[in-house]
Amino acid sequence: MEFIKTAIPDVIIIKPKVFGDDRGYFVETFRSDLFAQQSGIKTNFIQDNESRSDYGVLRGLHYQLPPYAQSKLVRVIEGKVLDMAVDIRQGSATFGQYVSVELSAENKQQLFIPRGFAHGFVVLSETALFAYKVDNYYSPECDRGIKFDDADLAIDWQINKEQIQLSEKDKLQPLLKESNDLFNYNNDLYALI
Repeated sequence: MEFIKTAIPDVIIIKPKVFGDDRGYFVETFRSDLFAQQSGIKTNFIQDNESRSDYGVLRGLHYQLPPYAQSKLVRVIEGKVLDMAVDIRQGSATFGQYVSVELSAENKQQLFIPRGFAHGFVVLSETALFAYKVDNYYSPECDRGIKFDDADLAIDWQINKEQIQLSEKDKLQPLLKESNDLFNYNNDLYALI
């Protein structure tokens, strides 16, 4: 596995080694020892999730507050998505900035999104099967979000706005500057684990 720091160093792209021949392929998608040794990521993933979505479905930008804040390791098993991680750690040098990565079944890349980031993706293929690991359980009481088209974030989702499909929940998310539920970068509780 190759671990690549992005423009926001806490967000990491993981490129696995793919071994293939005329029968198919084999890829190792997660090894906790390599994560700890090569990237400094020391987390205990406790749940795996999967979603299937059609073209234009945009899920996000989501995050959870402590004590249920989550780090995520995301990948695409089928199809292609544009994945986003937005820094919502007040006091961070990269607050309000984002990392955008195309994840696909073809490139097999993964993205590690630490606590203190809002996460979302939009489906760019006909359908996409999206899988991710989290290091904390889902909590409806701690579930929060940021409006996907917040002008201050200026995210290019690479799809016409008219083609975007949102849940009712995501249609009602606040702008980043309107949110009172953000992370404090200087508090160890919210720092990268």
